Amino acid sequence: MRSAAPALLPIFRSRLQADILAALLLNPEDEYSLTELAERFNAPPSTVHGEVKRLTDAGLLRRREVGRSAIVRADTSNRLMKPLAELLLLSWGPLQVVAEEFSGLLGGEQVLIFGSWAARYHQRPGKPPHDLDVLVVGSPSREDVYTAADRTQQRLGMPVNPVIRSEEAWRLASDPLVRQIQSSPLVNVLMPDGNGTSGPLTDPGRSGDA
Repeated sequence: MRSAAPALLPIFRSRLQADILAALLLNPEDEYSLTELAERFNAPPSTVHGEVKRLTDAGLLRRREVGRSAIVRADTSNRLMKPLAELLLLSWGPLQVVAEEFSGLLGGEQVLIFGSWAARYHQRPGKPPHDLDVLVVGSPSREDVYTAADRTQQRLGMPVNPVIRSEEAWRLASDPLVRQIQSSPLVNVLMPDGNGTSGPLTDPGRSGDA
């Protein structure tokens, strides 16, 4: 039975298709075997094979054979790559994954992405980010934060570095790291809603207020 189109961005035929495209288009220099994709997304190899074939036939992915393995990567010569990658970045990249995995943290009041990923998101020049820096403001359990970071790392395939600071430390900028973070590009991911609980921003791409 065909899976439903993802509600997040229902232009894709399935969640797996969007996952594969995000993994490859958001990291165009990376290559994956079909086995690696199946393991990463906990999907049947036959289903991954079908999705990859459709995407390859559409000119979105390039495939090559290495021994008995099929290796795929983004086809960067396709003019659709840039706009499609931007859609995936905004809907399926770190913003969405961090929002999903860090939501519901007991004692967490705000979650932000900082560092190189936030800088590239705000069009600051530099090398592509190879890890993700996540700040949790509040008093959550350290174990819960690191568990959320581990889940995020597994889904994104890149290291995730969580930092925890109290609301007071964030408000008063009472340590050098907080001051450094506040003076650099930020991306708000989760913040209190009207009921005082954490919820996703309506515009998660805006800069955080220092």
